[in-house]
Amino acid sequence: MALIPYEDALARVLDRVTPTGEVEVGLPSCVGLVTTRDVTAPEAVPPFDNSAVDGFAVRSGDLSTVPCELEVVATIAAGSAAEVTLGRGECARIMTGAVIPRGADAVVMVEDSEAPAPGTGGDRPDTGRVRLLVGTEPGRHVRPAGDDLAAGDVAVPAGTVLRPAHVGLLATLGRTTVHTRARPRVGVVSTGDELVGPGVPLRPGQIRDSNRQMLLALCERDLVEGIDLGLVTDDEAAIEQVLLDAADGCDAIVTSGGVSMGDYDYVKAVLGRIGDMEWMQVAIKPAKPFAFGTIGDTPVFGLPGNPVSSLVSFELFARPGLRAMAGDPDPQRTRLVATAGVDLTRRPDGKTHFTRVTLEHADGALLARPTGRQGSHQMAASAGAQALAVVPDGDGIPAGGRLDVIPLG
Repeated sequence: MALIPYEDALARVLDRVTPTGEVEVGLPSCVGLVTTRDVTAPEAVPPFDNSAVDGFAVRSGDLSTVPCELEVVATIAAGSAAEVTLGRGECARIMTGAVIPRGADAVVMVEDSEAPAPGTGGDRPDTGRVRLLVGTEPGRHVRPAGDDLAAGDVAVPAGTVLRPAHVGLLATLGRTTVHTRARPRVGVVSTGDELVGPGVPLRPGQIRDSNRQMLLALCERDLVEGIDLGLVTDDEAAIEQVLLDAADGCDAIVTSGGVSMGDYDYVKAVLGRIGDMEWMQVAIKPAKPFAFGTIGDTPVFGLPGNPVSSLVSFELFARPGLRAMAGDPDPQRTRLVATAGVDLTRRPDGKTHFTRVTLEHADGALLARPTGRQGSHQMAASAGAQALAVVPDGDGIPAGGRLDVIPLG
C-alpha cells in the first residue's frame, strides 16, 4: 500500500468533519470555545469621557504659561458623577477612570503638580489651590467616550476562539452568556484482553491500559469533553455495542490500536462492518498507521496502539479534526521556527519524522533538543516533550540548522 503524504491524510479528516451545534454558554466557562454569532457593543466603550491618570482635570488654555496656579473646585472619584463645570482658572482633582467634568479638556498628572507656596491658600493639592508644573494640550490623558468601541461596533466576530481577554471584553459589554459551538463530546475506548486497569497485578503477557487515560487527558487539554467508554474485552459483540452506543451519544470516537495493515483486530473487524472507514499508511514516523471514517455521521479516529504513536497521531490528526468540529477556523497548531541544538540525524525513508523535543531560549533563538530515545514505545523518554520537531525526509538537520516545530499544548 502506497504511503499517503501527511497533508493529504489530514485533508481527508478535515473534509469529512462537521461543526457541532450552537449552545449558549456562561462566562467564564466559554474560554476555548468558538463564537457562532457576532457580538456587538450595545453602548459606547467607554461610555463617557474619563481620565487615564490620577491628576487634575483642567482647561488646557489656562496652562499657556507654566508653572501656574489654579483653584481646585472639586474632587471627582471613579464611580461618581462630575457635578461641576470648570470656569476660567479652575481645575478638579480627578482619579483614574473618573468622569471628565464639563469645561475640562485635558488632565495633568498628579506627578506634575505641587502644593502652592505657603500663604497662597491651601496646603494640599486637592483643596484650595494647586501649582501645575507642565503645560498640556486638548485631549491629553483623556479617554474619550467610544475610544474602544462605538455603539453597534462588532466587538467579537463570529468564528472567534474565545480567550480570557474576550471574557473581560464580554463582561465590559454587560454580557453574561455568549453563543458558541458546543464542546465536542469525544468517546475514548480501549479494547484488548491483554490490557488491565490501574491497581490490578500484571500477569504474564499483560500491560497497563495507559492510552485511554492519556487520550482522555489530551481531549480535556484541547477543550473537548472526553467521555470514558471504558476497557472492553476482545468480544466483537461487546465492542460493536460500545461503538454503536458511542456513535449515538458522542460527537466523535477515538480508539487506539489495530489499525496496521494485516492486523486482525476486533476493533478493526467491527469498524469495517459497521463504519465507513479508510485505513491509511501515512508517510510519517512515528504514527504511520491511521484510520479515519464514520459510524453514521459520527467521526471515528483510529490511532495506533504504541503509546508514543498514539500521542503523535492524536496531535497530527485527531486534535485538528476535533478543533474543526468545535468551529476553530485554524484548527492546526501554529508552527514555530527553531534551531537544532544537536544533530538531528536520520536516514532517507520517504517519511517526515516528528522528533519529540524540548524547547529553550538561548541567545535570542528557540533551541530544540531531542527528549531522548525516540522509539514509538518509549513513553518515558517522550513524556517531557514540549514540541514535535519536523524533520523532512533526507539525512536530517545539523546542529545550528533551522527547522519547524509544533508546540504540544
